Amino acid sequence: MPPAARLRGSRRPSWLSDPKVLRTEVLGGLVVALALIPEAISFSVIAGVDPAVGLFASFTMAVTIAVVGGRPAMISAATGAVALVIAPMNREHGFGYLVATVILAGVLQIVLGALGVARLMRFVPRSVMVGFVNSLAILIFMAQVPEMTHVPWAVYPLLAAGLALLVLFPRVTRVVPAPLVSIVVLTVITVAAGIAVPTVGDKGALPSSLPVPGLPDVPFTLDTLTTVAPYALAMALVGLMESLMTAKLVDDITDTRSSKTREAVGQGVANIVTGFFGGMGGCAMIGQTMINVRVSGARTRLSTFLAGAFLMVLCVVFGPIVSGIPMAALVAVMVMVSVGTFDWHSIAPKTLKRMPAGEITVMLITVACVVATHNLAIGVVVGSITAMVIFARRVARLADVTAVTAPDGSTVVYRVTGALFFASSNDLIGRFDYAGDPDRIVVDLSAAHIWDASSVAALDAVETKYAQRGKTVEIVGLNGPSSRIHETLSGELAGSH
Repeated sequence: MPPAARLRGSRRPSWLSDPKVLRTEVLGGLVVALALIPEAISFSVIAGVDPAVGLFASFTMAVTIAVVGGRPAMISAATGAVALVIAPMNREHGFGYLVATVILAGVLQIVLGALGVARLMRFVPRSVMVGFVNSLAILIFMAQVPEMTHVPWAVYPLLAAGLALLVLFPRVTRVVPAPLVSIVVLTVITVAAGIAVPTVGDKGALPSSLPVPGLPDVPFTLDTLTTVAPYALAMALVGLMESLMTAKLVDDITDTRSSKTREAVGQGVANIVTGFFGGMGGCAMIGQTMINVRVSGARTRLSTFLAGAFLMVLCVVFGPIVSGIPMAALVAVMVMVSVGTFDWHSIAPKTLKRMPAGEITVMLITVACVVATHNLAIGVVVGSITAMVIFARRVARLADVTAVTAPDGSTVVYRVTGALFFASSNDLIGRFDYAGDPDRIVVDLSAAHIWDASSVAALDAVETKYAQRGKTVEIVGLNGPSSRIHETLSGELAGSH
């Protein structure tokens, strides 16, 4: 086979050549589409818009991101985090401004993606990632609680039956996803027996036609831009953080790597498309992504595309049937997703005994912030800052100074070890005996590293204090990077003399 032909063959999607993969992707997309409907309607309520707006957003986000996104099999749609950010815009200025916000947020996400914001993910510690996953599982479960309280008694046996099917059916066969079986079985039971329980239709009316593209109904002026920009930036940042964290999680689950930069740009493109189709925008959805990847076993872009396509088909063509699906069936699926998403190993007594206290603290702070604010971005930022502070304090303690005086008493050598930066260099000045030392002082930095201007300023201050007493200081042992920063800044920092 010629090289070009082999290359074309290697780019052929796996679902085209493997019927099992195709079946997994199709059924995975169908299950996700069913689970998206009540979620999208709920998020529309949060944003204060018609249910069709959330459903249109989920359709356009999923279909677009399937093509332009960087993480295959990840689901993007209308989300609660984005709904919370843009709700004030819709409430105070109207739907046209909301659409303009979504489009501008998409543009900002493309810019941020091109500037390399995805590279910031390397600064998210594992303890924050664990906290992110656990808080997400808690939020998914909390979102189901209203569907399990103050409801007819028949909901509870249906819920129990759904959970039983989700646990037991995979032991019989994995050919058909257990969530799909559970939804179909419980729907048939409630319809056949005429059981009166809350259904998908009770959440809101499903759209009867496809969305039509158009421009936002706002004046294209500088005043509009200044009104929209703050909300658009907030939406862009929240959406990117949630999407990139979810992509990282899916990478870990599937043992594959994905392009975070492409994902960031793809989220922007998807939001722009969604805005022009009158949708409320969105980002990656962890719950539906876990259904697709972990429960259904989907791995390709086809499942993401079909999730959006099936969503519109189900709403427009099979609306009356979908409206009859009992909420208990979907709640059971999401409860199992929350249980499967939670990292139970992270709270096992054996793990907690071995884990450093700082790591546990960061995880708990991340979870507490997310659960308290219902905002994943806030939890991740606060958790990451906490982790950095703990790390800085830990590293600062590793810096040490030891003094050795020459036998003839003419020279004292101070050996400095560890990382010198703003947290550790502040204590450096007080570690020298300026009055009692001999006339010649050697500061040996061969076991240290200078990281910032604060350390150079501290060394300058040490030299100044000795010079005021007529003593000379020689700094030796600087490695290459430390020597360069010291030569560049020494004597140039205000207040160092």
